[in-house]
Amino acid sequence: MSYIAPVKDMLFDIQHLARIDQVAQLPGFEEAGLETARAVLEECAKFNEGVLAPLNWEGDKNPSSWRDGAVTTTPGFKQAFKQYTEGGWQGLQHPTDFGGQGLPKTIGAPCGEILNSANMSFALCPLLTDGAIEALLTAGSDALRATYLEKMVSGQWTGTMNLTEPQAGSDLAAVRSRAEPQPDGTYKVFGTKIFITYGEHDMAENIVHLVLARVTGAPEGVKGISLFVVPKFMVNADGSLGARNDVHCVSIEHKLGIKASPTAVLQYGDKGGAVGYLVGQENRGLEYMFIMMNAARYAVGVQGIAVAERAYQKAAAFAKERVQSRPVDGSAHASATIIHHPDVRRMLMTMRALTEGCRAMASVAAAAYDASHHHSDAAVRQQNQAFYEFMVPLIKGYSTEMSLEVTSLGVQVHGGMGFIEETGAAQYYRDAKILTIYEGTTAIQANDLVGRKTARDGGQTAKAIAAQIEKTEAELKKRSSADGRAVAARLQAAREAFLDVVGFVAGGAKASPNAVYAGSVPYLMLAGNLMAGWQMARALMAAEDELAQGTDTAFMQAKIATARFYADHLLTRAPGQRDSIVQGADSVMALAAEAF
Repeated sequence: MSYIAPVKDMLFDIQHLARIDQVAQLPGFEEAGLETARAVLEECAKFNEGVLAPLNWEGDKNPSSWRDGAVTTTPGFKQAFKQYTEGGWQGLQHPTDFGGQGLPKTIGAPCGEILNSANMSFALCPLLTDGAIEALLTAGSDALRATYLEKMVSGQWTGTMNLTEPQAGSDLAAVRSRAEPQPDGTYKVFGTKIFITYGEHDMAENIVHLVLARVTGAPEGVKGISLFVVPKFMVNADGSLGARNDVHCVSIEHKLGIKASPTAVLQYGDKGGAVGYLVGQENRGLEYMFIMMNAARYAVGVQGIAVAERAYQKAAAFAKERVQSRPVDGSAHASATIIHHPDVRRMLMTMRALTEGCRAMASVAAAAYDASHHHSDAAVRQQNQAFYEFMVPLIKGYSTEMSLEVTSLGVQVHGGMGFIEETGAAQYYRDAKILTIYEGTTAIQANDLVGRKTARDGGQTAKAIAAQIEKTEAELKKRSSADGRAVAARLQAAREAFLDVVGFVAGGAKASPNAVYAGSVPYLMLAGNLMAGWQMARALMAAEDELAQGTDTAFMQAKIATARFYADHLLTRAPGQRDSIVQGADSVMALAAEAF
């Protein structure tokens, strides 16, 4: 079954939840209203459905290969990347000053979902380039911007993030790569970086590596790390490409999933030192790298939504075709398609509700990002920034964990056929697993949620969001519909569970860190569930209002049913999570380390 982009659902979120009418009032986004969103998404869908989606399975069967330092991507990828860049898709959200289209994240994010649904392995190359562009826009000198940005925004050159080393995974304080200052103001970079996505490939003329390293004599730990631009090919004064720099791919990894995406081991400085250019100031590299990481963390959350959507579409199509067993209600005297079986419906509704809930959550966060960067009122910018920053670990953590649940259910719907690679259901399951790991594991997102986003301000941001949710409950309770009142009750119970945990976290993070962090991932899952459920509750109200106007009856009825299912079957997880967090901490640490 081929992929069909869920443009209608995306536009519903953009219009009713993200309120694109308000985004279009922001300075610089006056032309980016609903009709622009519709035109861009429809064009994006056409390209991805026709060009990239057919290559997804091919990439799994024929992944990227490495030989003598060179990487050859999956057949068809190079030509597809040329079409992608010629269409201007790399520059969608980037400034017009550097050749981009300057569209808001509210429109760019769903385009990212479509791209990742079509072909996640392919999409990783533009994703990492976006992060590198963000870092250079924020911290790069005028000279670095002038040299690199236009070619990166066009997609002529691609970008990478180089953090991880064999001994330094999540603990970046252990980075050993070094940079030696040179008389001409450049640096010589030495070291080994691992897990570098698209660190070497054949799709672009040049690769711009952003590399963490320590300048000679820098302080130990995270305070002594700097960020450098290290291009694969040196760039001449006229912008043309010069000599090959001293950075080489010594191997690529063999992986569980995203097989077409080359994950490189890069060696810097084997032949005298790779030429690097300092980004910003020495010893502030981690601060700049977090700009890339925050952009990438949101994007990885969108990847989770994307692969979940692809798995749902495949499972739903299979369920409508696969004949097996008589329905339990006796509605057919012979075997029927499995879509008639209640448990298959439960699985499909879970897949659908989780995917739509996370999509809605990501859409609302994208609008907050746009307001935080473009609103004319500083107080409004700050308020939206706090909301967006609170949401990032939830979008990354909850949406990716959700994708594992959804893609696993996708295999389950297929039954034994799902375990056979040829059906394609297993690829989504395998591809999804990396999402809970790279760009910061779920536990790291949870640590961020506990430490920076909850304990630091005594839970004030979390409580302010809960107050907004309470207003939605009040609106639901005023409605005459049974669905609205039922969803309000579920939402209230989940919000109260959330507030209990926020109080526990804010009150105990310093005094009882083991107790609080033992429940950090359950807290993230509870919070993500609540935020997605809140948006589904808002979606229900919007759909009821549209239904009353006679608008797109079948779509609106489906949205209401999905929102009700989310409340009944997913929001109900929150009180149990609260109990395990607040009352179950002791049992997490009860066994001594040597007892395992």
